[in-house]
Amino acid sequence: MILATPDRLFLEHAGINYRVFEEGGMLNVELLNFPIPHGLNARTASILFRLSPSYPDTPPDMWWIIPHLTPVNGGAIPATEVVETIDGRSWQRWSRHLDPAAWRSGVDGLESYVRLLRNELDTAAA
Repeated sequence: MILATPDRLFLEHAGINYRVFEEGGMLNVELLNFPIPHGLNARTASILFRLSPSYPDTPPDMWWIIPHLTPVNGGAIPATEVVETIDGRSWQRWSRHLDPAAWRSGVDGLESYVRLLRNELDTAAA
């Protein structure tokens, strides 16, 4: 499994450092030193997307983050309580599921998903 050219080009043009590895039948894309908005307890994080063999026809489902993020003003971020081990590391799972109509096969890709990620991070930081 390799990262699709449009996704690779998006990440490179956006200046997002990443690595790709396979585990558990999934293509894993780790965004390295991804900027985290003010209001959360870290400035940068590793973000993991797990792409199924049917991607990009089916969207990614959820993402995982190291370090585990919390709002600096206290409280918890909804649907981030589960910790999973992937690639030998403990990741905070952000359980985010797209409405099936929100993903356009042949149009959407990592660029769309990174946009969703940024929106969710901004919401958690507010």
